[in-house]
Amino acid sequence: FGILAGIAYFYMVAAWGGYVFVLNMVGIHAAALVLMGRFDRKIYLSYTLFYAIGTFLATRVPVVGMAPLKSLEQLGPCVVFLGYQVLYACEIVRKKHNLSRLDAWKLRFNAAIIAGIVGFLLIVFVAPKGYFGPISSRVRGLFVKHTKTGNPLVDSVAEHQPASGKAYFTYLQVLCTFAPVGTIFVMKFLGDGPSFLLVYAGAAYFFSHKMVRLILLTGPIASVLGGIAVGRMAVWSLHQFGFGIDEEGEEKEEKGDDGVPDDGKSGAAKDKKKKKAKKSPASSGSSSQSGTLSNFRSACDKAYKSNEGVVIRRTVAAICLVAFYMSGASFKDYCWKMSTGLSNPSIILKGQKQSGEIVVVDDYREAYWWLRDNTPEDSRIMAWWDYGYQITAIANRTTIADGNTWNHEHIALLGKILTTDEEEGYEIARHLADYVLVWGGGGGDDLAKSPHLARIANSVYRDHCPGDPTCRAFGMMDRYGTPSAMMERSFLYKLHSSAIKSNVNADPTKFTEVYRSKYGKVRIYKILGVSQESKDWVESPQNRRCDVPGSWFCPGQYPPALQGVLARKKDFAQLEDFNRGNKDDDYQKQYFENLANPSKARDQAARAEVPKQQQPKISGDDGDAPSAEFQKPSQDKIDSVYNRWADTDETTLMWQIISSGNANDLNAWLQTNPLVAFVRSADGRGPMWWAFENRNQDMVKILMKVGVPHTDKDKYGKSPVDLLASN
Repeated sequence: FGILAGIAYFYMVAAWGGYVFVLNMVGIHAAALVLMGRFDRKIYLSYTLFYAIGTFLATRVPVVGMAPLKSLEQLGPCVVFLGYQVLYACEIVRKKHNLSRLDAWKLRFNAAIIAGIVGFLLIVFVAPKGYFGPISSRVRGLFVKHTKTGNPLVDSVAEHQPASGKAYFTYLQVLCTFAPVGTIFVMKFLGDGPSFLLVYAGAAYFFSHKMVRLILLTGPIASVLGGIAVGRMAVWSLHQFGFGIDEEGEEKEEKGDDGVPDDGKSGAAKDKKKKKAKKSPASSGSSSQSGTLSNFRSACDKAYKSNEGVVIRRTVAAICLVAFYMSGASFKDYCWKMSTGLSNPSIILKGQKQSGEIVVVDDYREAYWWLRDNTPEDSRIMAWWDYGYQITAIANRTTIADGNTWNHEHIALLGKILTTDEEEGYEIARHLADYVLVWGGGGGDDLAKSPHLARIANSVYRDHCPGDPTCRAFGMMDRYGTPSAMMERSFLYKLHSSAIKSNVNADPTKFTEVYRSKYGKVRIYKILGVSQESKDWVESPQNRRCDVPGSWFCPGQYPPALQGVLARKKDFAQLEDFNRGNKDDDYQKQYFENLANPSKARDQAARAEVPKQQQPKISGDDGDAPSAEFQKPSQDKIDSVYNRWADTDETTLMWQIISSGNANDLNAWLQTNPLVAFVRSADGRGPMWWAFENRNQDMVKILMKVGVPHTDKDKYGKSPVDLLASN
């Protein structure tokens, strides 16, 4: 079975990146068996064959290579494997020299000390050479709070958030009740095999609680434990009605730990227990307590076998059987419904109009089929990596990135293209792609995700959001969908909102919209002026770097035309990557500070975003009104903001700017988002009140130019002018 397990493990390595979890599960179980005192030749051979064969075959997979012997997240099972060799060698010596129990433990202790010293010296020797690989951020994310792994790419994935109780019930339903009961039964009948169930259950629950996508791991173990619980309780219930074995014969065979009838040794052990019980002096206090307990158990046993006890047992058994049938039928129906829902394609959605009419939103599939039917076969499609697999599988076209892209720097370049200025993004994209696919239509579209894209880009290209690792300057300024200046001029915003929002149009000399889906969920643009030289260079076999000639594993290379952009990148340093000499402590420190205090980061980004040349000069003593021109929002938007009194980040930032007396900062913010001039705090006061209160004439003129009134009342009945008079 060890050989078969090793081969099965190799298949898993070749098919699924989650093989690391399985490997560690088996290693933990092997170590647990030693701690339980169940180590023997059978266990030794099983684990040794599994690890040796499985690891050898796994290293033949190109993308895995020597990772099982180098990566820290896979070295635990290797340590267990080496420990097994030491233990088995000690067992051979013990049997050969017929050592006593004490001498055997001394031998094991000395062997462990020697093995530890050798291992320590080996680590000291190879660690400085960069032999060991770090723990990845995805694994580290299982032990720290979601969004705080230090890697913006990992933090951006919504599936990495912790699981809720509702999520467990959604996917496991009644197993949430039966699985814990099954765990109790497993603990009662513990053995070599059942102990693995406990290890698996503990690990699956811990990791799924940390990351919602890993609820997938709880399915098999919850089913096994739930089946054990239902099976044992159902058998007991049937016994009460005479099915299976009769009441008198029920206790004739005593079972061992693993459910197998005891052999002669077990019977001898029971005889010893009886003799020991007879030898116990009746006069001792412990004997008195034992007698009391024995009397209590005898009374319970008598009640259990009485006529009334039989009636109660059969009543409980009947209730259990009916409950099992009803819950089973319900669970079966629920599983079919759930399987139907999960089997439906996630790119085809159902919606409902206000009239109640049901509509099928098939925009995504239709867009992919359009690519398949209307673009050349060698077309390269640029889109965020989330849709890479769909483009490859459904449209049968090459995509710039997909979910299997392990290169952080490549994803960062894609994020930079989409969130940088339209001109710079175009100049990079024309060397990499022929078409750009954008998800729109609101909800979780590309624009909603774009702050994460900017953050990922900045983790490698530090000039993207200078001094701001969390890129607070890129995003929506308010809940009304007002883009920041950086977002408004971005490549993605231009393509996403072109001809939809006023004054937003993609440059017609750079892009041509060739497809827009029925409900606007997908837009496809053809990139004009694609560099054929770069395309030919990438396609040339001479420029491919494969692990062996003719292999499918060929890491890509960028065309020479992008060397200027690539020269500005700084490879992202994982927090755990101790092999790199160039640490990035300053970036990580500021990244975590901005995550911990988003209001402060947003304040700094708002102050630094608008270029100085776009800030109109604010007059000082001459009393002239500022020359800036503001684009006044619609009256509906103004009313929705002005009539809402609440303490928010916007009101706090506005109060800070006005209190500081910096009219340039106020003017710069209103240039990008005039609506914030109308915010009001919980007491009904807003920018105009604070400007009068601080006697800042320049700010009053700026606010009046935007259209903020100065005669309205706060909740105390005071207008801005009243504050001036009171002061």
